[in-house]
Amino acid sequence: MSRWKGLPAELDPSTRNLVVRLRRLKDHSGLSLRQLAARTGYSTSSWERYLGGRSLPPREAVESLASVTGEDPTRLLAVWEVAAEAWSGRTATAPAAPVAGALRAGAPAGEQDQGQAPEPAAETGRAGSIGLVDPVGPACAGAEPARGRAFHVAVAAGVVAVALTASAVVVLAGRVGTEDVRGTAAPPASSAAPATVSPPPDLPAYTCRVERIDGLWYAGQSTTRDAILANGYAGPEVAEAQCLLSRAGYSPGDIDGIVGPVTERAVKRLQAEADLVVDGIVGPHTWGALRG
Repeated sequence: MSRWKGLPAELDPSTRNLVVRLRRLKDHSGLSLRQLAARTGYSTSSWERYLGGRSLPPREAVESLASVTGEDPTRLLAVWEVAAEAWSGRTATAPAAPVAGALRAGAPAGEQDQGQAPEPAAETGRAGSIGLVDPVGPACAGAEPARGRAFHVAVAAGVVAVALTASAVVVLAGRVGTEDVRGTAAPPASSAAPATVSPPPDLPAYTCRVERIDGLWYAGQSTTRDAILANGYAGPEVAEAQCLLSRAGYSPGDIDGIVGPVTERAVKRLQAEADLVVDGIVGPHTWGALRG
């Protein structure tokens, strides 16, 4: 049986399920990648990408694989359609919008992005205008520029004082308006309702009840022997696998019914010991090792 490399961590569960099924068909057929390419019309490098989870195989490739391995394509194509929908839903990261004032890559210095208005140059030569740059030169030396700057500072201070006075008047008027006829200040209105924190939903509790029936191990959560369980899957089938992993000496972490990193590592250790495909995905062969 082929020793496959682990699938990419970012691969979604539906695509993982498809790739695992394709790998299993290829292994059971006994065909090499070169023989598979010759019989399906798809190159060896293409099958390496498909079976490595780096590229989604086209529908025709899946049909060809089912044909050469004698598999009924109906169920396999149904799995492919779910994987294709998840694959097509992935969106590429949109390029960032140009920052205002930034230069285009490769553009000469001083050239701005199209559509951005150049910043107006400060006017000179009109002394006493607020916001304009003081003229520079010998004619500006002396007392006049200093007197102009002092005037500007005084004007700015006056504007700040007026603004503070207006703010105080507004606050006082608001307080007076909220008092009732008895002279008691009304409670201030809340700007927003108090936030309520909802408790996290209770996770289902799983208790391992391991027993041997007709030569097979069961843990009381599920009797499945062919369910596909990959990273991110949850449910009683996962709890069953976790209980059986613990019984076999491969700690899956908490028996929480969720395939996480710890459970996936335990599955890989079991698969390596049982000489199975080490991909961290529980399928019929891994169930056989767990129940046997």
